[in-house]
Amino acid sequence: MSNDTPDREALRKRLDALQYHVTQEKGTERAFSGAYAHHKDSGSYRCVCCGAELFSSTTKYDSGSGWPSFWLPMAGDRVATHRDTSHGMVRTEVSCARCGAHLGHVFEDGPQPTGLRYCINSASLDFAAQAGGGPGDSKGDSEGGTKGDGKGG
Repeated sequence: MSNDTPDREALRKRLDALQYHVTQEKGTERAFSGAYAHHKDSGSYRCVCCGAELFSSTTKYDSGSGWPSFWLPMAGDRVATHRDTSHGMVRTEVSCARCGAHLGHVFEDGPQPTGLRYCINSASLDFAAQAGGGPGDSKGDSEGGTKGDGKGG
């Protein structure tokens, strides 16, 4: 983590209850409820807390899990991983490398070329549409919400 860690009180005021719970208390949104679970627009997914670019729409795929899934972060140092032994399981937690916000978990059952599935909560993400538009770019989420609300649908 760097000095870009947002103040928790400022985050509590800026984020909605689910976004705060997921990113600061390591919560999880319900499967298939997030704004980005079925999102198909071209662009980048950013940390809802600090704005760091984390994932590209080019590595997003439908894993059937109910959460946005990616097979690779934008760059190896954009996310950090940690061993998570909560809830009686051993998993690998994924967090924003810049501010430490909880994003989700990574599993070794994803597609090639990495074999990884970064299973990420929509509530931890904001979306920036690719400039210039194009096929699949509707300047918002595909479920009728607005940019970056991170709320379930």
